[in-house]
Amino acid sequence: MSRPTTFGRDFRLVLSIAATTAADHSINSPFFTSTTATIRSYHQNVFCNLGLGGWCSAAERAHQPDLNTLPGEHLRIAQQLAFEKDENGHDDAFAVLTLDTVIEQFRQWRLMLPRVKPFYAVKCNNDPILLRLLAALGCGFDCASRTEIESVVKSGLASGDNIVYANPCKTRSYIRHAEQMGVRRMTFDSIEELIKIKEMHSSPQLILRIAVADPTAQCPLATKFGCNLDAAPLLLTLAHDHGMELIGISFHVGSGCRDPTAYRMAIAASRKLFVLGTSMGHRMHLLDIGGGFPGHDSAEITFGEIVAAIQNALDDYFPSNDSDDEIFAEIIAEPGRFFGSSPVSLCTNVIAVQSVPASRVTKMPSDDGDQGFMVYINDGVYGSFNCILFDHFQPRGHPLFEISHAVEYSAGAETNLLFPTIIWGQTCDGLDQVEAQTEMRKMNVGEWLYYENMGAYTSVAASNFNGFSVPNSFYAISESAWKAIEKLQIA
Repeated sequence: MSRPTTFGRDFRLVLSIAATTAADHSINSPFFTSTTATIRSYHQNVFCNLGLGGWCSAAERAHQPDLNTLPGEHLRIAQQLAFEKDENGHDDAFAVLTLDTVIEQFRQWRLMLPRVKPFYAVKCNNDPILLRLLAALGCGFDCASRTEIESVVKSGLASGDNIVYANPCKTRSYIRHAEQMGVRRMTFDSIEELIKIKEMHSSPQLILRIAVADPTAQCPLATKFGCNLDAAPLLLTLAHDHGMELIGISFHVGSGCRDPTAYRMAIAASRKLFVLGTSMGHRMHLLDIGGGFPGHDSAEITFGEIVAAIQNALDDYFPSNDSDDEIFAEIIAEPGRFFGSSPVSLCTNVIAVQSVPASRVTKMPSDDGDQGFMVYINDGVYGSFNCILFDHFQPRGHPLFEISHAVEYSAGAETNLLFPTIIWGQTCDGLDQVEAQTEMRKMNVGEWLYYENMGAYTSVAASNFNGFSVPNSFYAISESAWKAIEKLQIA
């Protein structure tokens, strides 16, 4: 096999999901094999050799290789790919998934939340390479449907006991299917769901989901899912009366949490229910703290702020097993965007540009005499940018290259001027608007716009509306991570 193409300073492109033959997929590493790019799961060996595990010794952690992706590397890789596309006359939008960032996110998780095992939320981004890497690193999986469970189990990424069926409202046949796949852990939040599970599954391990949430979250969930706290005792009682195994409590403060105190309130409420459930005879031993973790730090919230709130609450209400507290729980979580968002960057091509009065962009009549632009790109809200509608995300694009290569500029020309600009998607729908108003230099047809943090709830919900395809994905890994992986000698 030929070695992968070198990108940026020390990055390599390892695979394009767009490849159609085995030869197209060939890369020089046993970490990836044939057309499926299978990443084998060697669990503890991965932890120890890459220094990624919460179970490594202090000495092992001290010798961790530096796998952190430098801030500019995502951009550098995207620029190199765009150069090659331009040279070959290709202008399709494309995504880049940098595997180093996934590894670094996992390492940060294990470092900052060592007691909490992540069960990755497949719904966030079901990219097969991302799932395989997370499985190899030791993640479990949060699945919400028959298809998600089947894809994880049949791909060999996890057995049923490493999956939590975290959908409180399940189709009857899906519950039967879960049992066939060996999945026992599942959530419920109502009497009706409890009875349904009893009828359809012979040996479920129930997790009661409670409604304790952050109302300011990016996507609040408590209205749709979770029982009210005053209804929880009855559900604990009914589960016991029906002879069903209830193993713990779960909650989800909302996707994209903005108020970390919501975790403390939820953990405190869970403690009370653990005590009550234990007094009824339930063997309570699992606390699922759900999701809500940011994919990248922002002015609104940082991962560190959320971690501090969680750790303090766990110390107070669920101390570790070396304490004298009679209540001890295995702690899991359901992160999605934390692992899925920041590894992915998106590059879109400018397919049309229209000069308009700035007032058409700003909606201010006083700007009528100024110049503005409407820029049309080859992705939109029916594709990767569906996150604008469904995830309340506000993407901000930037020219991939600071200076346009599409036209020749004289010294001091308009390259430094910024104009009011609307970014439109490619479909015929007037709602297909990516950015309602931004300030940007004049763009030209054939140039590229670059968007960061585009891995969460993007391609997974994209469609082919109007006949437009979902962008292909490319995967890159640094030399340092590449060498660390090769040392594992994964066949």
